[in-house]
Amino acid sequence: MKIKLAQYGISHDHASGKAKVMGESDAVDFCGVFEPSEETRAVLGAHSVYEGVHWFSSVEEMLEDEAIVGIAVQGKVSQNLAFARQVLEHGKHVWLDKPAGDDLDEFRAVLDIAREKALLVQLGYMFRYNAGFQFIFDCVESGKLGEIFSVRARISSGPSSEKEWQRWDARGEREGGIMFILACHVIDAVVKLLGRPDRVTCISRSDDDEFPFYRDNTTAIFEYAKAMATVESAALEVASGASRRLEVYGTRGSAILEPLEPPTLRLCLDKDRDGYVKGWQNVPMENRPRYVESLRAFVADIRGEKTPDRSLDDELVVQETVLRAAGLMAG
Repeated sequence: MKIKLAQYGISHDHASGKAKVMGESDAVDFCGVFEPSEETRAVLGAHSVYEGVHWFSSVEEMLEDEAIVGIAVQGKVSQNLAFARQVLEHGKHVWLDKPAGDDLDEFRAVLDIAREKALLVQLGYMFRYNAGFQFIFDCVESGKLGEIFSVRARISSGPSSEKEWQRWDARGEREGGIMFILACHVIDAVVKLLGRPDRVTCISRSDDDEFPFYRDNTTAIFEYAKAMATVESAALEVASGASRRLEVYGTRGSAILEPLEPPTLRLCLDKDRDGYVKGWQNVPMENRPRYVESLRAFVADIRGEKTPDRSLDDELVVQETVLRAAGLMAG
């Protein structure tokens, strides 16, 4: 039986993609969208993905529909924690897009509601289900790469526009910059691989004169007892998709994923092991569409077919680490 899901807001960068996969899923009855701003609905709601989709006339129509069991929260980052709280208070699971606001105490309160009501909060970090990321996670968890001592990641974009800053109105976006907006994707992977860092050092610059407030050239260094990670992110890059990468180095081998999409992975081992040979080799990777596996996991979790891939405590550590890396919390 299909489960009934809906969407709250359409301002997030991933909103149309999430609506698309819910509408196409064989496991989901996509019941519709509520967007509180008539102006936003008129502009962003004209996207072809919303053609034929039901628009709820009020938030109450959506939240009080007891048949709807989960809601994708896709408003502005500045709105989403308030939206998520409403959803949880009405007894529905939350597919929350990233980052989880810029107030850690507010996010912790949202998670406390979920914990009290035994509800799910799944963050929308799309690379969690990227085949290349999952291969690296498995290599590290199985010990194939030995003890991990270094992780490096880079994820950048081209320059922003006034159109984006009409939506990017959160403190996190305006003060945390590209490290907050985009690099949170790979910070999520760093935390998965190494856990909560002991210390985070943030280097954050504004190097594009068009938006002098925008921290558009950034680096964060994460220190651990026996490892270090570095994340770089800039909003100045040409053809940035091709240089997005994740590198993991251990005492028995290394893995380099570049680019992230489509995932292209090289593996190096100290000796033949688990079907792979000593030295460097290319490992074929499935190119999965964004959001599909994330939605599949959310649905399976709602049905009780598996335990969540990230606990509520895991989600809190990721968010805290994002805020530290973006200079919004002490390192």
